[in-house]
Amino acid sequence: MAATMGRLTSVLRQQANSTVCRPLFTSTAVHDEKAEGGKSWFTKLFPEKIQAPTDAHSRLLTAKDLVYEMQIHDVKPEYFEQYKEMTEEYYPRIHQSSEFPGEVKGSWYTAFGYQDQAVHLWIYRDGYDGVTRSEEALLGDKEMRQFIEKRQNMLRARSNQLLLEFSFWGEPQPREGFNVYEMRSYQLKPGTMIEWGNNWAKAIPIRRGYTEREVNDLRRKHGADWARGIQHRQENSEAVGGFFSQIGPLYCVHHLWAYKDLQARKATRESAWRKPGWDQCVSYTVPLIRKMESRVMHPAPFSPLQ
Repeated sequence: MAATMGRLTSVLRQQANSTVCRPLFTSTAVHDEKAEGGKSWFTKLFPEKIQAPTDAHSRLLTAKDLVYEMQIHDVKPEYFEQYKEMTEEYYPRIHQSSEFPGEVKGSWYTAFGYQDQAVHLWIYRDGYDGVTRSEEALLGDKEMRQFIEKRQNMLRARSNQLLLEFSFWGEPQPREGFNVYEMRSYQLKPGTMIEWGNNWAKAIPIRRGYTEREVNDLRRKHGADWARGIQHRQENSEAVGGFFSQIGPLYCVHHLWAYKDLQARKATRESAWRKPGWDQCVSYTVPLIRKMESRVMHPAPFSPLQ
């Protein structure tokens, strides 16, 4: 018995010395193995003290006062074609109106993941003031009220969210040609948005073909606007935009990607796994997710994002 216990103790010691455990909870997304080298494996099983935030998460994750509105419309199947005709007539008029401060960033119809659904992304450059003035402008326009009344009978459900952009993505830019868009939506655990942002701030440059040294050079050169430099060179131009919710379901994140077709999507996603650092981003962010879903969408004819 004593000999058996001795062998068991020896095995446990060997496993402990060869195992590296990262903290179950952390306030940052950077896990530095060298810095953790002085800690025992037993200590790493317990959460570290989480530092109190020094500013609102929205101020830490975005550098602009832009506000986005994402509208999701679930359309009755028998009205879908009529809905498309009406939307393609009225939305461009709203976009071009000088009385309406909002702009259409993108409009799509779902192809896979959800059926008979439309997704519209608006941007308000005046922030929340623009959102309020847009509401007032719509309610004060007789034609728009009639459009909204007609549309009500066509919908099974509708929802919207007010979003901010992650600074490391930058503002979505107009695209030509026809692209297949994928919107990947994540419901995160409360309190994990900073960690998510820290990891994806590294991951997006990886997907765009940048080395860590090049990203650091951009940070030094452009300061808070360093993500603009990344926009000028994207390996496959797949990264469109990243947003996090402020009103609506909270701790909700949307990542928007564009591909020439579904086969290009498959090839691009597989190639990401061959880039150093991508696997680390995935391993650190997956535990932060409560729920995730994907929509594959086709752009509406009037959408600036084609």
